[in-house]
Amino acid sequence: MDSLLYYLAPNEMDPFYLFWAKQALISACIIAAFYLLSKLVQVLLSKVGTRLCAFTETDLDDRILERVSGPAMLLVNCAGLYLAIKRLPLHDRIGTIAAGLLFVVNITILTVIAYRALDELLKAYGARVAGAEASRQIMPLVEKLCTIFLVVTALIITLKHFNYDILSLVTALGVGSLAIGLAAKDTLANMVSGFTLMIDRPFRIGDRIQLGTQIGDVIDIGLRSTKIKGVDNTFLIIPNSELCNSTLTNMAFPDLRVKGRVNIGIGYGCDVARAKELMVQTALGVPEVLQEPKPEAFFMNFGECSLNLSLFFWVADYTHTVAATDKINSALLQCFQDNSINIPYPTRTVLYEKDTTHASQD
Repeated sequence: MDSLLYYLAPNEMDPFYLFWAKQALISACIIAAFYLLSKLVQVLLSKVGTRLCAFTETDLDDRILERVSGPAMLLVNCAGLYLAIKRLPLHDRIGTIAAGLLFVVNITILTVIAYRALDELLKAYGARVAGAEASRQIMPLVEKLCTIFLVVTALIITLKHFNYDILSLVTALGVGSLAIGLAAKDTLANMVSGFTLMIDRPFRIGDRIQLGTQIGDVIDIGLRSTKIKGVDNTFLIIPNSELCNSTLTNMAFPDLRVKGRVNIGIGYGCDVARAKELMVQTALGVPEVLQEPKPEAFFMNFGECSLNLSLFFWVADYTHTVAATDKINSALLQCFQDNSINIPYPTRTVLYEKDTTHASQD
């Protein structure tokens, strides 16, 4: 065995063809060894890896294993090819170019493996943690940011391998980013605010919100602005930074139910208890009003010309509030008329007193 290795070992005293034949044979053996190693990796991933993944409840590890198996085998083969070429006594320039190309290929494969694993992780996060809607809004942006990060990292490693000055490149990128940030600070502020809105989720697409005097349904949440369709069919485009710095009311959160209110005044001579009972009965007769929580009527205060009552009721959807209020008002008007409960007009009583001291004498 030792004599065989001795004859196969390259020697500078060997003839030219014999020397290169031995070198090529050793490189071929390295390539073959790494090819067998890649097959072993394939068996391990398909057999052992699959069995290990079967012990977990989620299928995330199965999907990651399936997507990285092919590139992992290719990486092992390319690593063997890199070592086989690097050891050959080629001309310095040829050897450097060949080894450099294979190094770039290996880095590319590693980047692909990292991207595929990260892509499955982001999909799992978007589907199970953030929800389908947040996944549709946030995940494309996060995927782009992660892709840029991976590509930049691979580029820096490659440049470092070829002895390029990374510090000057990073400095140039930093100065350029600062200049862009100062020139587009408002746009960047809106983009950061949009990302904050997607993460914090104070409202979702389809929710009805009130911002100051504006009320509308959220149509889209973009990076720069949020689009809202008003109740009067107008289209509002509001910068995200303004939304982040404003106090708004989300009418659709935590659920679609909303509480309505009807104010009414009755005459001072009317029976308040009877009026409150009629108000509750009237509200229960409206289809849009929920039976639970039950409507409630309260005697709120003494007005100048009426006893002021308020009826509170719940509807299943905030879009039904106006219709329910209209039906309750119409029914209350008829009900109070049928039960002789007066709804007074605003009145003033003016008393004139005759001044007997300065009055003219007839």
